[in-house]
Amino acid sequence: MGRLQDRIAFVSGGLRGIGLAIGTRFLGEGAKVVFSDLDAPDSPAVREVLERLGPNASYVSANVASEEDWGRVEAHIRQTHGALHVLVNNAGIDLTGAVETLELAAWRKIMAINVDGVFLGVKTLVPLMAQSGAGVAGGASIINVSSIMGLVGYSEVSAYNASKGAVRLFTKGLAIEFATKRMPIRANSLHPGFVKTPLLNAGFQRWVDKGFAEKPEDLVAAMEGATPIGRLAEPDELAGPAVFLASSDASYVTGAELVVDGGWTAQ
Repeated sequence: MGRLQDRIAFVSGGLRGIGLAIGTRFLGEGAKVVFSDLDAPDSPAVREVLERLGPNASYVSANVASEEDWGRVEAHIRQTHGALHVLVNNAGIDLTGAVETLELAAWRKIMAINVDGVFLGVKTLVPLMAQSGAGVAGGASIINVSSIMGLVGYSEVSAYNASKGAVRLFTKGLAIEFATKRMPIRANSLHPGFVKTPLLNAGFQRWVDKGFAEKPEDLVAAMEGATPIGRLAEPDELAGPAVFLASSDASYVTGAELVVDGGWTAQ
Protein backbone atom coordinates (compact mmCIF):
# COMPACT_ATOMS: atom_id res chain seq x y z
CA MET A 1 0.00 0.00 0.00
CA GLY A 2 1.42 3.38 -1.02
CA ARG A 3 1.19 6.57 0.96
CA LEU A 4 -1.40 7.93 -1.49
CA GLN A 5 -3.36 4.73 -2.02
CA ASP A 6 -6.73 5.36 -3.72
CA ARG A 7 -6.39 9.13 -3.55
CA ILE A 8 -7.17 11.34 -6.53
CA ALA A 9 -4.62 13.98 -7.53
CA PHE A 10 -4.50 16.73 -10.14
CA VAL A 11 -1.21 18.14 -11.46
CA SER A 12 -1.07 21.19 -13.73
CA GLY A 13 1.89 21.57 -16.04
CA GLY A 14 2.07 17.82 -15.79
CA LEU A 15 3.56 16.69 -19.09
CA ARG A 16 7.14 17.74 -18.40
CA GLY A 17 9.73 18.49 -15.76
CA ILE A 18 8.71 18.77 -12.13
CA GLY A 19 4.99 18.24 -12.79
CA LEU A 20 5.55 14.99 -14.66
CA ALA A 21 7.97 13.75 -11.98
CA ILE A 22 5.48 14.51 -9.19
CA GLY A 23 2.56 12.89 -10.99
CA THR A 24 4.61 9.81 -11.80
CA ARG A 25 5.66 9.40 -8.17
CA PHE A 26 2.05 9.88 -7.02
CA LEU A 27 1.02 7.00 -9.27
CA GLY A 28 3.74 4.87 -7.73
CA GLU A 29 2.32 5.67 -4.29
CA GLY A 30 -1.12 4.36 -5.27
CA ALA A 31 -2.90 7.52 -6.44
CA LYS A 32 -4.95 8.08 -9.55
CA VAL A 33 -3.59 11.18 -11.27
CA VAL A 34 -5.16 13.64 -13.68
CA PHE A 35 -2.44 15.46 -15.61
CA SER A 36 -3.02 18.78 -17.35
CA ASP A 37 -1.08 20.95 -19.77
CA LEU A 38 -1.63 23.01 -22.90
CA ASP A 39 -1.09 20.12 -25.34
CA ALA A 40 -4.08 18.73 -27.21
CA PRO A 41 -5.38 15.41 -25.84
CA ASP A 42 -4.41 13.60 -29.06
CA SER A 43 -0.88 15.02 -29.22
CA PRO A 44 2.14 12.68 -29.33
CA ALA A 45 3.38 13.98 -25.97
CA VAL A 46 0.08 13.13 -24.25
CA ARG A 47 -0.14 9.71 -25.87
CA GLU A 48 3.42 8.85 -24.84
CA VAL A 49 2.88 9.87 -21.22
CA LEU A 50 -0.44 8.06 -20.82
CA GLU A 51 0.79 4.88 -22.49
CA ARG A 52 3.88 4.83 -20.30
CA LEU A 53 2.11 5.62 -17.03
CA GLY A 54 -0.83 3.27 -17.39
CA PRO A 55 -4.57 3.25 -16.67
CA ASN A 56 -4.47 5.26 -13.44
CA ALA A 57 -3.23 8.30 -15.36
CA SER A 58 -5.55 10.54 -17.37
CA TYR A 59 -5.26 13.90 -19.07
CA VAL A 60 -7.26 17.07 -19.62
CA SER A 61 -6.04 20.01 -21.69
CA ALA A 62 -6.32 23.36 -19.95
CA ASN A 63 -4.91 26.87 -19.87
CA VAL A 64 -4.52 27.63 -16.16
CA ALA A 65 -5.15 31.34 -16.77
CA SER A 66 -8.67 30.54 -18.04
CA GLU A 67 -11.49 30.25 -15.51
CA GLU A 68 -13.56 28.46 -18.14
CA ASP A 69 -10.84 25.83 -18.57
CA TRP A 70 -10.68 25.28 -14.82
CA GLY A 71 -14.42 24.65 -14.92
CA ARG A 72 -13.80 21.90 -17.48
CA VAL A 73 -11.07 20.45 -15.26
CA GLU A 74 -13.43 20.34 -12.29
CA ALA A 75 -16.16 18.70 -14.37
CA HIS A 76 -13.70 16.10 -15.69
CA ILE A 77 -12.46 15.21 -12.21
CA ARG A 78 -15.95 15.09 -10.74
CA GLN A 79 -17.32 12.93 -13.56
CA THR A 80 -14.30 10.62 -13.77
CA HIS A 81 -13.42 10.19 -10.10
CA GLY A 82 -16.02 12.01 -7.98
CA ALA A 83 -13.33 13.23 -5.59
CA LEU A 84 -10.07 15.20 -5.36
CA HIS A 85 -7.59 14.78 -2.52
CA VAL A 86 -4.47 16.48 -3.87
CA LEU A 87 -4.07 19.61 -6.00
CA VAL A 88 -0.61 20.44 -7.34
CA ASN A 89 -0.52 23.89 -8.92
CA ASN A 90 2.70 23.47 -10.86
CA ALA A 91 2.17 25.18 -14.23
CA GLY A 92 4.31 28.25 -14.68
CA ILE A 93 6.51 30.35 -16.96
CA ASP A 94 9.50 32.60 -16.38
CA LEU A 95 10.42 36.12 -17.47
CA THR A 96 13.85 37.70 -17.36
CA GLY A 97 15.25 41.12 -18.12
CA ALA A 98 16.04 44.48 -16.56
CA VAL A 99 12.89 45.96 -15.11
CA GLU A 100 13.00 49.03 -17.35
CA THR A 101 12.96 46.79 -20.42
CA LEU A 102 10.01 44.60 -19.40
CA GLU A 103 6.80 45.10 -21.32
CA LEU A 104 3.52 45.39 -19.45
CA ALA A 105 2.02 42.63 -21.59
CA ALA A 106 4.82 40.25 -20.56
CA TRP A 107 4.36 41.21 -16.87
CA ARG A 108 0.65 40.55 -17.12
CA LYS A 109 1.23 37.20 -18.85
CA ILE A 110 3.52 35.85 -16.13
CA MET A 111 1.10 37.02 -13.45
CA ALA A 112 -1.84 35.46 -15.29
CA ILE A 113 -0.17 32.05 -15.45
CA ASN A 114 1.91 31.95 -12.27
CA VAL A 115 -0.51 33.75 -9.94
CA ASP A 116 -3.99 33.84 -11.48
CA GLY A 117 -3.58 30.18 -12.45
CA VAL A 118 -2.95 29.17 -8.85
CA PHE A 119 -5.84 31.30 -7.58
CA LEU A 120 -8.28 29.92 -10.14
CA GLY A 121 -7.28 26.33 -9.46
CA VAL A 122 -7.85 26.73 -5.75
CA LYS A 123 -11.07 28.73 -6.17
CA THR A 124 -12.54 26.15 -8.54
CA LEU A 125 -11.47 22.93 -6.85
CA VAL A 126 -11.72 23.73 -3.12
CA PRO A 127 -15.42 22.76 -2.81
CA LEU A 128 -14.68 19.27 -4.16
CA MET A 129 -11.51 19.01 -2.07
CA ALA A 130 -13.37 19.95 1.11
CA GLN A 131 -15.81 17.09 0.51
CA SER A 132 -13.04 14.64 -0.31
CA GLY A 133 -10.68 15.72 2.47
CA ALA A 134 -13.18 14.84 5.16
CA GLY A 135 -12.67 11.19 4.31
CA VAL A 136 -8.88 10.90 4.62
CA ALA A 137 -6.47 11.25 7.53
CA GLY A 138 -4.88 14.67 7.48
CA GLY A 139 -7.39 16.02 4.98
CA ALA A 140 -6.89 17.07 1.40
CA SER A 141 -3.67 18.76 0.33
CA ILE A 142 -2.92 21.77 -1.86
CA ILE A 143 0.69 22.02 -3.02
CA ASN A 144 1.50 25.31 -4.74
CA VAL A 145 4.82 25.18 -6.54
CA SER A 146 6.67 28.42 -5.87
CA SER A 147 10.46 28.74 -6.15
CA ILE A 148 13.48 29.88 -4.20
CA MET A 149 12.89 33.02 -6.26
CA GLY A 150 9.76 33.47 -4.16
CA LEU A 151 12.03 33.72 -1.11
CA VAL A 152 15.05 35.72 -2.30
CA GLY A 153 15.70 38.25 -5.04
CA TYR A 154 17.89 37.74 -8.07
CA SER A 155 19.11 40.13 -10.73
CA GLU A 156 16.85 40.60 -13.75
CA VAL A 157 14.16 38.18 -12.61
CA SER A 158 12.04 40.69 -10.66
CA ALA A 159 8.79 39.72 -12.41
CA TYR A 160 9.37 36.04 -11.68
CA ASN A 161 10.33 36.96 -8.08
CA ALA A 162 7.04 38.84 -7.74
CA SER A 163 4.93 36.01 -9.14
CA LYS A 164 6.50 33.30 -7.00
CA GLY A 165 6.46 35.49 -3.90
CA ALA A 166 2.73 35.95 -4.47
CA VAL A 167 2.26 32.18 -4.60
CA ARG A 168 4.12 31.84 -1.29
CA LEU A 169 1.94 34.29 0.62
CA PHE A 170 -1.29 33.26 -1.09
CA THR A 171 -0.60 29.75 0.19
CA LYS A 172 -0.12 30.97 3.75
CA GLY A 173 -3.38 32.88 3.57
CA LEU A 174 -5.18 29.78 2.36
CA ALA A 175 -3.71 27.67 5.15
CA ILE A 176 -4.99 30.06 7.83
CA GLU A 177 -8.38 30.44 6.15
CA PHE A 178 -8.97 26.69 5.90
CA ALA A 179 -7.67 25.96 9.40
CA THR A 180 -9.76 28.72 10.97
CA LYS A 181 -12.87 27.39 9.25
CA ARG A 182 -11.90 23.81 10.21
CA MET A 183 -11.98 22.83 6.56
CA PRO A 184 -10.17 19.50 5.96
CA ILE A 185 -7.63 21.01 3.55
CA ARG A 186 -3.97 21.78 4.13
CA ALA A 187 -2.05 24.24 1.92
CA ASN A 188 1.73 24.38 1.57
CA SER A 189 4.22 25.78 -0.90
CA LEU A 190 7.09 23.89 -2.52
CA HIS A 191 10.21 25.91 -3.34
CA PRO A 192 12.56 24.26 -5.84
CA GLY A 193 16.03 25.57 -6.49
CA PHE A 194 17.63 25.10 -9.90
CA VAL A 195 16.22 21.94 -11.48
CA LYS A 196 17.04 20.29 -14.79
CA THR A 197 13.80 21.05 -16.64
CA PRO A 198 12.82 22.28 -20.11
CA LEU A 199 11.86 25.62 -18.52
CA LEU A 200 15.35 26.09 -17.06
CA ASN A 201 16.97 25.06 -20.33
CA ALA A 202 14.92 27.61 -22.25
CA GLY A 203 15.82 30.29 -19.72
CA PHE A 204 19.52 29.54 -20.03
CA GLN A 205 19.28 29.69 -23.82
CA ARG A 206 17.74 33.17 -23.59
CA TRP A 207 20.65 34.30 -21.41
CA VAL A 208 23.04 32.95 -24.04
CA ASP A 209 21.12 34.78 -26.77
CA LYS A 210 21.56 37.99 -24.78
CA GLY A 211 25.31 37.46 -24.65
CA PHE A 212 25.67 36.59 -20.96
CA ALA A 213 27.41 33.30 -21.79
CA GLU A 214 28.77 31.47 -24.81
CA LYS A 215 26.69 28.34 -24.28
CA PRO A 216 24.06 27.00 -21.82
CA GLU A 217 26.58 24.57 -20.33
CA ASP A 218 28.54 27.56 -19.00
CA LEU A 219 25.48 28.74 -17.10
CA VAL A 220 24.81 25.24 -15.75
CA ALA A 221 28.38 25.11 -14.45
CA ALA A 222 28.00 28.52 -12.83
CA MET A 223 24.77 27.54 -11.10
CA GLU A 224 26.28 24.26 -9.91
CA GLY A 225 29.26 26.13 -8.53
CA ALA A 226 27.00 28.54 -6.65
CA THR A 227 24.89 25.73 -5.14
CA PRO A 228 26.36 24.31 -1.91
CA ILE A 229 25.49 20.73 -2.81
CA GLY A 230 27.42 21.22 -6.06
CA ARG A 231 24.87 20.26 -8.71
CA LEU A 232 21.45 21.01 -10.14
CA ALA A 233 18.47 18.95 -8.99
CA GLU A 234 16.78 16.22 -10.99
CA PRO A 235 12.98 16.66 -11.30
CA ASP A 236 12.39 13.46 -9.33
CA GLU A 237 14.10 15.03 -6.32
CA LEU A 238 11.05 17.29 -5.99
CA ALA A 239 8.65 14.38 -6.21
CA GLY A 240 9.48 12.83 -2.84
CA PRO A 241 8.91 16.08 -0.93
CA ALA A 242 5.61 16.52 -2.81
CA VAL A 243 4.50 13.03 -1.78
CA PHE A 244 5.21 13.95 1.84
CA LEU A 245 3.09 17.12 1.62
CA ALA A 246 0.29 15.21 -0.12
CA SER A 247 0.23 12.34 2.36
CA SER A 248 -1.10 11.85 5.88
CA ASP A 249 2.52 12.01 7.10
CA ALA A 250 2.10 15.79 6.75
CA SER A 251 -1.21 15.89 8.64
CA TYR A 252 0.03 18.71 10.93
CA VAL A 253 1.81 20.64 8.18
CA THR A 254 0.00 23.63 6.72
CA GLY A 255 1.15 27.08 5.72
CA ALA A 256 4.72 25.80 5.45
CA GLU A 257 7.44 26.44 2.89
CA LEU A 258 9.27 23.28 1.87
CA VAL A 259 12.54 24.41 0.31
CA VAL A 260 14.35 21.92 -1.93
CA ASP A 261 17.34 23.86 -3.24
CA GLY A 262 20.61 22.09 -2.44
CA GLY A 263 21.40 24.70 0.21
CA TRP A 264 21.05 27.76 -2.06
CA THR A 265 18.99 29.88 0.35
CA ALA A 266 21.01 28.76 3.40
CA GLN A 267 23.91 30.92 2.26
